[in-house]
Amino acid sequence: MKLRRVFPLAGVSILALATASAAQDATISQTPGTIILSPITLVADGQESVEATGGVVVSQQDIEALQPADVSELFARDSAVTVAAGSGQSKRIHVFGLEQSNLAVSVDGVPQFKDGWHHSGSNVIDPAFLKRVEVNAGAAPADAGFAAAAGAVRYETLGARDLLTDGRTQGGRVGLSYGTNGRGVSANLAGYGVHEGFDWFAMVHAARGDNYDAGNGDEIPGSESAVTGGLVKLGYEFETHRIELSYEHSRDDADRVARMNMDLSDEVFPLKITRDTLSLRYSSTAPTAMWDPEIRFYVSRNEYTRPDFIPDRAGGDFAFEAQAVGGVMQNRFAMGPGTITTGIDWAYNDYKIDNFGDTDVRFHTTETMQVGAFVQGRFEFQNGIDLSTGARVDHHRYTDWNGLRKADSGVSVNGTVAYEVSPGYEVFAGASRTWLGYDIGEYGYLHARDSSTFTSPDYEPATATNYKLGVNANQGNWTGNLTLFDTRLDGLANAYFPILENSEEYRSRGVTLSGNYSWGSGRFGASITTAKLTFDGDELPPAGGEATPIGTVASLFVDQEIPQYNLTVGATLEMADRLSGDYIDDNGFEDHPGYGVLNAYAEWRPASYENVVVRLGVDNLLDKAYYERSSYGRNTEPDVTPLYAPGRTVTLGLTMDF
Repeated sequence: MKLRRVFPLAGVSILALATASAAQDATISQTPGTIILSPITLVADGQESVEATGGVVVSQQDIEALQPADVSELFARDSAVTVAAGSGQSKRIHVFGLEQSNLAVSVDGVPQFKDGWHHSGSNVIDPAFLKRVEVNAGAAPADAGFAAAAGAVRYETLGARDLLTDGRTQGGRVGLSYGTNGRGVSANLAGYGVHEGFDWFAMVHAARGDNYDAGNGDEIPGSESAVTGGLVKLGYEFETHRIELSYEHSRDDADRVARMNMDLSDEVFPLKITRDTLSLRYSSTAPTAMWDPEIRFYVSRNEYTRPDFIPDRAGGDFAFEAQAVGGVMQNRFAMGPGTITTGIDWAYNDYKIDNFGDTDVRFHTTETMQVGAFVQGRFEFQNGIDLSTGARVDHHRYTDWNGLRKADSGVSVNGTVAYEVSPGYEVFAGASRTWLGYDIGEYGYLHARDSSTFTSPDYEPATATNYKLGVNANQGNWTGNLTLFDTRLDGLANAYFPILENSEEYRSRGVTLSGNYSWGSGRFGASITTAKLTFDGDELPPAGGEATPIGTVASLFVDQEIPQYNLTVGATLEMADRLSGDYIDDNGFEDHPGYGVLNAYAEWRPASYENVVVRLGVDNLLDKAYYERSSYGRNTEPDVTPLYAPGRTVTLGLTMDF
C-alpha cells in the first residue's frame, strides 16, 4: 500500500481525536395521528446520521407501511439504492451503482459474505424479519467493519421489546397475505415476551407462489416464491449485564433458470440457497461515561446447491459453501464534547466450490483471515461544528486453491466535518481512504476454471477512496439533503480469467438529492440520484457485476392518515430515465428504456379491534412492462432478454397482534 497517500488523512484523524480529548439516528417516528421528522445533522447524541451525508434509512414505520415481499419493495422509496428484477434470489442491490458487496454489510452487527457469483443475487436477509435498514454510502466510519470500500449497509432485525406495547410482558403476532400474479401465500408467526431478567423472540416466515407475469403478459420462468425462514433471539439481563443469543435461518428452494439475472433460456433446474447465522452478544445495561462495551462472536454459513444438470460442461451447475467465524470487542466512552469508540475485530472465512468434475479441477478451496483494530470519534462542538473521524489498521491473509499464501497489512482513515452556517442549515465534507485486503471477488467464477487458473504473484490488496460534499436542511416540518459523491475502487478481483489478478479502477460519481415534508397526519418525500459509472475510465454497460450504470433514478412517496376512518393510505412512484449512448451500443446492448411505476396501498384498523390491521396493496398499478434499473440489459451478443419486473400485483393481507 502507498502509505504516502494515507498520511495526510491520518494526520487529520489523529489531530481531531487529540483536540476532542482536550476539550440520533435520524428517523421518522410516529405517534397516533402525528408524523414527526427528526432533524438531519451529522452527529447527535454521540451517533452519526447516515441521512446527513446522502445515505438511506428505511425505518420500522417504512417497513410496516411497505410490507416488502423482497428487497425491490424494501428500497422502492430510495433512489440511491437500485435493485435488479427477477426472483428474490436473483436480485442484486446497488448503492450509487456499486454492488452491495463493496460496502460492509451486516445483519445485527454480524458481517455478511460477499456475493459469490455474478449471475446470482445479493446476499440479503428475509425482509419479513427486518426492523430497520441503514445505508451509509461513501466514507464509512472505522467501526463499520473491515473493507467498507463504498460505505456500509446495516440490517437490524426485530426483537421482543420492539413489539411489546402498553406495558405487556408477552405477546404474539400472526400475519397472512395472498397476492395475485404469482405472489401466492405468505404467512408469518411470532411469539415474544419478557419475564424477570429474560426476554425471548421467535418468528417463522414462509412464502409460496408461482411464476409471475410481466406487464407485457410474458411469464418469467423460475420466479416463483419459495422462501422459508426463522429467527430466534434469547436474552438475559442480570445486574448491569446483558447477554443475547440469536439464530437466523433462511432457505430458498425451487426451480430456477441457470443464470438468474438474465433470460438465456426458459429451462429451469432445481436450486437451493440457504444461510445460517448464530451470534452471541454481550453489552451493558448501565453504561457509564467510560464503560459502554459490546462484545460479539458469530458463526455463519451460506450454501448454494445446484445439481449436475449439464454433465462434463461448466454451465452454472455447481455447489459452493462459505463459512465464517469471527467477533468484535469494542468500548465507547465519553471524551469532551463527544464519544470515542475503540475496539478490535477478526474474521476467518472459508470458501469451497464443487463443479462436479466439469473441469480437470473439481474442488477449489480459498481461505481468508483478517484481524483489525479501530478507533472512531464523534463530536458535537458548541460552535456549530460536528466531526466524525477515525482510523483502523488491518492484517489480512489470503490462501488460494493451489496453496499460495499472501499476507499484508494496511491503514484506513476517514473524516467528515459539518458546520451549521445558520439555524437549520448545515454544510459538510467528508473523505476516506480504505484498505481492503485481498479481494476474493465473485469466487463462483472458479466453477468454470481449470488447472491453468492461478493467482498472480503480483496480486495486491485493493483500496478505495471516497469524497463527499453537501448541505443539510432542517426546518421543523421539512428536511432535505444534497450530496455530491465520488467513489473509486482500485484493485478488486477480476473474473479469475485467465488468472486471478487485480482489475482496473471502478468509479461512481454523481449527486443525490432528497427531501421530506410532514403536515402532522401525513408526509411526502422525494429523492433523485444521478451517477456516472466507469471502469478504467470508460462508461460501463448494463452487464451487472461489481458496478452497473444507473443514469438518473427518482422516487416520490406520500403517506396520509385518515383518523376518522382508522385508515392510512399511501403511494410510491419509481422513475428512471433512458440509458443510451456508445457505451451501450459498442458493447452489444440495446438502450435501457426509462420507466415510471406506481405502487399504492391502504391500511385499515377496525375501531373495535385495534390489534388488527387489514392491508390492500397494488404494485405496478398501471401494469407497466419494464425491467428495473441495475438489471442486466438486453444484449444481442449473445441474445439475452432482461428479466422483466412483475406486472400489476394485488395483495390482501391481515396482521393481528395478541
